[in-house]
Amino acid sequence: MTLCTPARTTNRPRVQRPHSPPEPPRRFRVPGADLSASVAVFLIALPLSLGIALATGAPLQSGLVAAAVGGLVAGRFGGSPLQVSGPAAGLTVVTAELIQLYGWRTTCAITVLAGLVQLGLSALRVARSALAVSPAIVHGMLAGIGVTIALAQLHIVLGGTPQSSAVDNVLGLPAQLAHTHPAALGISALTVAVLLCWPRLPGRAGKLVRKVPAALVAVTGATAVAAVAGLTVPRVDLPSWSSHALPGLPEGPVLGIAAGVLTITLVTSVQSLLSAVAVDKLIAARPDGGRGVPRSGLDRELAGQGAANVVSGALGGLPVAGVAVRSVANVSAGAVSRASTMLHGLWIVLAALLLVPVLDLIPLPALAALVMVVGIQMVSITHIRTVTRHREVVVYAVTLSGVVLVGILEGVALGIAVAIAVALHRLARTRITREERDGRHLLHVRGQLTFLAVPRLSRALHQLPHGSDVVVELDGSFMDHAAYETLSDWTAGHLAHGGTVETTGPSGARIAEPAPATASAAAAHACCRPWTPWHNHQCGEQPADRPEEAVDTPRTTGLKLASGIGKFQRNTAPLVRDELARLAREGQTPSQLFLTCADSRLVTSMITSSGPGDLFTVRNVGNLVPLPGEESGDDSVAAAIEYAVEVLRVESITVCGHSGCGAMQALLNAGPDDPPTPLRRWLRHGRPSLERMASRRHAWARISGRLPADAVEQLCLTNVVQQLEHLRAYEPVARRLAEGTLTLHGVYFHVGEAQAYLLSGTDEVHSFDDVFTQVMPTEPLEAARAS
Repeated sequence: MTLCTPARTTNRPRVQRPHSPPEPPRRFRVPGADLSASVAVFLIALPLSLGIALATGAPLQSGLVAAAVGGLVAGRFGGSPLQVSGPAAGLTVVTAELIQLYGWRTTCAITVLAGLVQLGLSALRVARSALAVSPAIVHGMLAGIGVTIALAQLHIVLGGTPQSSAVDNVLGLPAQLAHTHPAALGISALTVAVLLCWPRLPGRAGKLVRKVPAALVAVTGATAVAAVAGLTVPRVDLPSWSSHALPGLPEGPVLGIAAGVLTITLVTSVQSLLSAVAVDKLIAARPDGGRGVPRSGLDRELAGQGAANVVSGALGGLPVAGVAVRSVANVSAGAVSRASTMLHGLWIVLAALLLVPVLDLIPLPALAALVMVVGIQMVSITHIRTVTRHREVVVYAVTLSGVVLVGILEGVALGIAVAIAVALHRLARTRITREERDGRHLLHVRGQLTFLAVPRLSRALHQLPHGSDVVVELDGSFMDHAAYETLSDWTAGHLAHGGTVETTGPSGARIAEPAPATASAAAAHACCRPWTPWHNHQCGEQPADRPEEAVDTPRTTGLKLASGIGKFQRNTAPLVRDELARLAREGQTPSQLFLTCADSRLVTSMITSSGPGDLFTVRNVGNLVPLPGEESGDDSVAAAIEYAVEVLRVESITVCGHSGCGAMQALLNAGPDDPPTPLRRWLRHGRPSLERMASRRHAWARISGRLPADAVEQLCLTNVVQQLEHLRAYEPVARRLAEGTLTLHGVYFHVGEAQAYLLSGTDEVHSFDDVFTQVMPTEPLEAARAS
């Protein structure tokens, strides 16, 4: 978010404060959380990098090179600070095929070219276009790759050599089973057993030892058993770095190399971008809401992946992509900056240079078993359930089968074709049925109403008798202009012949008024919008209909109120009746106490997207929280706080101020000789906010990096912070805060901008930063409450 210097205004805060001394130069510091997270990620990445290199048939050192470059280059220049990049299991099949066709040096050159293409795509800012690919296609592609990996590694687990394709591996499996190598099978079985059982160790001791990555424990245990038992199994053989193979000029057919570049670019880009989005969700789900960790910049992330692939290919490493397993471990370990990712790359470099004798002891069947388990886990049951629930299992199955039987590009192309066909089928499929029930004609439309369904819709509508009572039930989420005009024209004609028309949704709830029969009525009806209840006019009443000098009288005001209630009973009540009936039976269980100003422009349900039963709301002039013992006979706010915290057991309390607050303006303009009116006596609870604003001990509140526009806005912001401090003085609030079962939040709503700002906290229990951060349109308020 860009910080800019506020413009000079004539209406400045009354208290002028000296400039702060210049900040000392910052020293490079690595947070302790990043250091521990980097070690955890390193312990997972080291065996996985060697296993993926083994699975591709590349030199084993290439996996270490890719892991180090992914950590140092992608970690430094990428747009997702906590995403870990390195050799990915999803690239195993592609890389293995390229090595078989063109050799290792040409594969490295293809990796460099793919990185350059990624840099070009990031310059064109097309990163978000990759997210347009159906998740069923992405999950199907990864599952197909996982099946292919598992089938290939199974041969090494059994002591043999994998074939060139998944089909050949399946056909050769009976012969491989007949010639199983007992030592290799034993080491592999031990590795798989540890991988599966380690995360399920019970008890307190199990919770402690589970902090050590299962992959490290499995490979270390298999290595120790093989060494102690003296088993004859193939082991890791890292050659001298002086003989490490670097890329050469691409050799092979131009179209084949171009297809390889395209495949590497597609797989690494889509996987990295989807992984970055998933990492953002994991960060937002942390207890602190990911405070201080910026959201991923996808174009920058694509550029970072491109730079990493250029460097990795140039140094003789595998292709690099963002990887989910290591990223999840990084976030779960509490990493707070990109330092953890970069440090994990540094540890890989040190291990590759100093631990070669130790790495050479690792049995290859153990690495093969590790990668085989990873491949099996890529066929996610959760993803299958998700695509089944969204009726996209056909797309998933076709993509998976295509990747296994034909290839990745071909499988993805088949998946895209099937996804388009499914979408067109859903769009064009519309069922229209007609029946008569209790003297009324029911026309039920299932599916999307597009121009393709207009002939059948028109035929069904005109078969309904003139002057009859008709209910049109729309069971779909889309209606194009042609279908809308057909339905509207028929409705107008049917009403003109004395009939009635009611349009409902699938539950029978009314979703639209009958179309008016005249053009003037239609024009009046067009003013009705979802925000009409908040707009200061009556539906159907045009501004020109009322003379400028006309004023509201008590009678007209009462009519407006009655009209609004009538509209609620007619339009809204049918939609909320079931939910309100449930709340009447079960009682209220709101999640938070929302304390805000009585200003008529603040519609709490609108700015919080809440509904009945969600908020326990307290409104008063100035959103004030009197300190305990200073209510002077008015315990209304204290009673509401006690009831919400002790009886309703709310999980959070939010104080919401707003721009242009009349109470804060009155507080600023108050003089010592003003008469003690009820308003003046109430506003005395806001004097601590005025004193806080004038105090040199407190920094001025800032709004999205800028100073407030004037003294009133400064006091409005400061008042939110001060009232949160008053809340802590209440014994029930202090006790729940100490227990960790209650949180406090501050919100500032700028009325003119229709923009909400959240108060940032340095410590959720003790203090706040006095900095209000803008809530972006893509960031739901619920997800940002912990900020």
